[in-house]
Amino acid sequence: MLARVADSLYWLSRYLERAENHVRLIEVNLQLLLDFSDLDDEKIKDHWQPILRSLCDEEAFSKLYEKADSLSVTDFLTFSLDNPNSIVSCVFAARENARMIRDQISSEMWESMNELYLFLRSTNSKKIWKSGVHDFFREIRHHMHAFTGLAHATYPREEAYDFLQVGRYLERADKTTRIIDLKYHILLPRTSDVGGAVDAAQWMAVLRSCSGLQAYHRLYLESPTPWKMVEFLVLSETFPRSLRFCLKELNYYLHAISETPMDKATNDAERVCGKLLSHLSRCSTDDIFKEGLHEYLDRTQISLNEIGNALYHTYMYVPPAQEQVPAA
Repeated sequence: MLARVADSLYWLSRYLERAENHVRLIEVNLQLLLDFSDLDDEKIKDHWQPILRSLCDEEAFSKLYEKADSLSVTDFLTFSLDNPNSIVSCVFAARENARMIRDQISSEMWESMNELYLFLRSTNSKKIWKSGVHDFFREIRHHMHAFTGLAHATYPREEAYDFLQVGRYLERADKTTRIIDLKYHILLPRTSDVGGAVDAAQWMAVLRSCSGLQAYHRLYLESPTPWKMVEFLVLSETFPRSLRFCLKELNYYLHAISETPMDKATNDAERVCGKLLSHLSRCSTDDIFKEGLHEYLDRTQISLNEIGNALYHTYMYVPPAQEQVPAA
């Protein structure tokens, strides 16, 4: 496969996954604000600032807005074209990648991608936003889920499909770690609050951000606790957004691309992913908390970045002509 095609498929999938994660994160945190009373400007800022920090967008936000409140943060994370990680920016970038490989994806996938793009470009999207943010986000989710379903139903299981899945699961793994870290390390700085009403409400918000509330309650009767949440969102083999599940799928598709047996590794992406997955398969929640949850998640995010960089240099980087060695 051409490097540019692999690159476009990979980023098409990553951008859509990123946009969907931001949709759920914003919507859930808007709902979470409704659970609290006596909110002043400082408390609202304390609610939104950690979210910007967890997405590494705090500096970019401060250059564009004077204060962090519900209106400014949701506008920044949803519509701002000056924010490359906003929902609109991600969808536009995904659509541009799809356009560049129009002949490599199914017509149904292209139509679905284009419908989402046109919806966000239209004046009707702003009207829906003003009439109700939840209707607006539901419309975006509908288009994104349609694209994912059409990719599953219409795309041949070949190398191109593998790159789509690699982008999806790498991005999903990264966002799951950031959502957990947002709650445990930033949103609840006081140990005295652990186990209280605020603690429970925030963990429930984390589950909703990962679309895992119902799945969690199928497995556990008790309210969420840090240990149960790590067991579910980090170590679960079956929940589609857990770190372990994402790495298992990522490892599978990396080996599918290289056609390497699962017990071997031919590049750094496979090696780093294999190490992460092997560690997750053998560690327990106690092991993670002994290291420190924030430290563990931070180390995992660094490893995920290493996988992304290794993927680029293995499959997508094309050296300048003067650096290429002519064939003998």
